[in-house]
Amino acid sequence: MARVSFWDDVAFMSKVRAGVSLAVLRKQPTPPKHAGLRNDKNVRTWYLTLVRAVFYLLDTFRLRTVVSQVRSGGHDFVVFDRYIYDQLVQIHSRSWLARAYIRLLVSLAPKPEFAFVLDAFPDEAFTRKTEYPLDFMYGYRRAFLGLSTFVPQLIVIGPSTADHVGQLILQYLSERSDVLVNDSAVG
Repeated sequence: MARVSFWDDVAFMSKVRAGVSLAVLRKQPTPPKHAGLRNDKNVRTWYLTLVRAVFYLLDTFRLRTVVSQVRSGGHDFVVFDRYIYDQLVQIHSRSWLARAYIRLLVSLAPKPEFAFVLDAFPDEAFTRKTEYPLDFMYGYRRAFLGLSTFVPQLIVIGPSTADHVGQLILQYLSERSDVLVNDSAVG
């Protein structure tokens, strides 16, 4: 088994992006109710959207390379901590151009055999990890759940305990692996 972290192993120039993001976005005014929270993913200016769009395309091409390398490594199973889907939810899909761009990235990205979205209630997630404003967390959840419009093979695992989520994933993999093994034996 191999584990690939999207930000560390795939994202194009991730350290530079993180440094620039912190330097530039730290200067953005933060409403008092959001003081002390992160101020990066939730900033949606037109110029940042344009820069992000370029990086997301570069990330997608790099993802293709990383997936190809991992596949040639002879691993039975590869777990991605995040995937290109984490970038897609940053794109507001309200306009036809944004939706077309999301579809382009989805078509360019390698299709995983299994793609899980681990859902969480925003209030509970916020109490565990208070990085972003709660209203942002609600929007982020809606965006992730809305990804099925663009990526119908996404499997959403509902909010639950870590143990139960793990059991559901293993159950799903076990059931689908039997089907995949039987399909490949027939074909």
